[in-house]
Amino acid sequence: MNHLLGALIAVLLMSSCAAPATEGPNPANSPGRDPSPAVSPSPPSSPSPDPSPTPPPVPASPSPPPVPTSLEGPQATGRSLAAAEAGIRSDETSPERAAEFARVQQAAYRTLVANPQWRPEALAQLPEELIAAAEANITAGAELRALTRPQPQLPPWRIIEPPPAEELLGYYRQAETEFGVRWEYLAAIHLVETRMGRIRGTSTAGAQGPMQFIPPTWAAYGEGDINDPLDSIRAAGRYLKASGAPGNMDRALHAYNPTPRYVKAISIYADQMMQDERTYLGYYHWQVFYRTIDGDVELPVGYGS
Repeated sequence: MNHLLGALIAVLLMSSCAAPATEGPNPANSPGRDPSPAVSPSPPSSPSPDPSPTPPPVPASPSPPPVPTSLEGPQATGRSLAAAEAGIRSDETSPERAAEFARVQQAAYRTLVANPQWRPEALAQLPEELIAAAEANITAGAELRALTRPQPQLPPWRIIEPPPAEELLGYYRQAETEFGVRWEYLAAIHLVETRMGRIRGTSTAGAQGPMQFIPPTWAAYGEGDINDPLDSIRAAGRYLKASGAPGNMDRALHAYNPTPRYVKAISIYADQMMQDERTYLGYYHWQVFYRTIDGDVELPVGYGS
C-alpha cells in the first residue's frame, strides 16, 4: 500500500494508500503531514522573557486546572502545556473542557516543534510525570514536519465535523477485534491522515476517505463506502494485517506509508494512547492547520463548503 504523502497541513498534506501489498512501496512524492500543529502566525524565532517569576510546576491531578491561554515565551508555553496535559488526563474534565485543553495542547506542541530553542525551558515547567509524554509528542510533530514544505496556496478541501469521539473509538475497537491491530494504531493513522476525518478531499496521489486509500488499494482491501468512517477504518485494519500487523507493526506501517519518519510518528502517538487512553481525547480535538509560504492557516469546520 504505499502511502504517498499528500497535504494535511501542507504540512498536514494528505497521503495515499497506493498499491496493494504484493507490490513494492513507491517513495513518497509529495509533502506530508504535521500532526503537531502550532499557533498561527508562527511564534518568534527567539525566546521572549517572561515578565514574572516561574511558578512551581502544575501537578497532574484529578481536579482539572483552568484552561491556559498564554504561549508568550517558553516558560508560559510550558506552563500552558502542563495545564492542558493535566486537564486532558483528569477524569473530572468534561468533554467540552477537554476540547479547550486540546486546542491549547496542540498550539503548544506546534510552537515547540517550530521553536526547538524553547524546548528545554518550556519542558522545565512540566511536572516530571508529564515530561516524557511531552518530549514524545514534540518528536512526533518534528518527524512529520520534516516531511513537508510550505505551499503557495490553500488546498481544495472541505473541512467537516468528525463523528463523535466515542463513536470513532467504537469503530477502532471493532476493527481491532476483527483484524488484531490495536485500536491505538488505527486512531493514530486517522489522526495523521485526516485529523480524525475532518479533511474531505482527494490527495495529490488520488487518495480518498478518512484513512486515505487510492482506488487500487481500496479495490483490494476495502468494503463498502471509501468515505464511510467505519468502512475506511476496517479497510486500514485489513491492510495492516496483510502487511504484517500485529506481529510486525513497523513493517505494516511502512507499507501504509513508506517513510521511517511516518512510522516513528504513528508509533509515538499510538504508544501515548496505550499509556493513557485519555490522551486520545486530546488528539481527537486537534484541528486542521495548513502550512503556507505566508504562515500557518487554520482551516475550520465549514472551510470549502
